Amino acid sequence: MRFLTIVRHCDATPGVDDYARTLSATGRTQAEWLRQSALSLEGLGQFGPTTCLVSSAARTRETYALAFAGTPFVRSLQPSELIYNGHREVSGLDLLAPLAEIDPVTESLCVIAHNPSVLELVHELSDDVPDAFIDNYPVGAAYVVEIPDDRTIGRGRHRVVATFCPPA
Repeated sequence: MRFLTIVRHCDATPGVDDYARTLSATGRTQAEWLRQSALSLEGLGQFGPTTCLVSSAARTRETYALAFAGTPFVRSLQPSELIYNGHREVSGLDLLAPLAEIDPVTESLCVIAHNPSVLELVHELSDDVPDAFIDNYPVGAAYVVEIPDDRTIGRGRHRVVATFCPPA
């Protein structure tokens, strides 16, 4: 079994230029928490190594850099302009096509993107989203779903095997 880790970027500063927004002090703390989880075989680390698709917005790139860059959790990075939803609406289903394009089918995947896209993706892929997160995808949180070994990521029902939410 392989896995897809779906991460919502960490908390960002407000700003007029949405694309250029960077992480707040809270967001940097959340990213450090994610990093510790990515380095732990009891945390996110158990679901790697991954090929990671990252939105090109500053806050998602910074989340990647602080939380996952240089860890064994990520083997390969794929930045994407297509999954930033500031230029156009990006649905959960819109995340699947670029994920399928980069899917090596030999290792797990990760995507770092924006809400509501990430929440919609979790609902597209699974019926067993924990009740506490049915309508909310906290910043800096990650869901992990199973992917069958023998096919690329796509529509279908997948089991949520773990959730990671930074402490408030």
